[in-house]
Amino acid sequence: MSSVILRADGTWTADAARLVRDATAEVVAGDIVPLSTYLGLALAVRAQVGVWLAPDSEPGELAAFASEPKLIAVDFPAFKDGRGFSTATLLRGRYGFRGELRAIGDVLIDQLFYLRRVGFTSFALRVDQDPETAVAALRTFTDVYQASVDQPLPYFRRRAALGALL
Repeated sequence: MSSVILRADGTWTADAARLVRDATAEVVAGDIVPLSTYLGLALAVRAQVGVWLAPDSEPGELAAFASEPKLIAVDFPAFKDGRGFSTATLLRGRYGFRGELRAIGDVLIDQLFYLRRVGFTSFALRVDQDPETAVAALRTFTDVYQASVDQPLPYFRRRAALGALL
């Protein structure tokens, strides 16, 4: 059974991309390659592949290319490793990346709502994760208090703005 790509809108498809973990492997269109490989590719080839960031990758290395990749995948090698949350926030906030941001690796259903909050738009579910349950997890909460990538205004500011309109 192959993994499933869940989108933030609740739709899912089978994962068709090849995640290249070996930096010396031959790269073909549609692959998702390590950052070091991506930076070494010609511009025409980079336009046809995605890039993945390891937890210890520096997202600032992509700053000059932030509008270039269609897909940036952020690796979560273990459930307890949350560095990818910070990476996503940096990519969206500081570096202005607007393309598809995918969580890969040990992505569990109970993380999905929070991953979406920091800017992830798709999630490579592990093969043991049920897509229907994952869709429900995206709707864990109907509103949020804190500001984040998906809702830049905290609840008290939204509430004050609504009160001013009444």
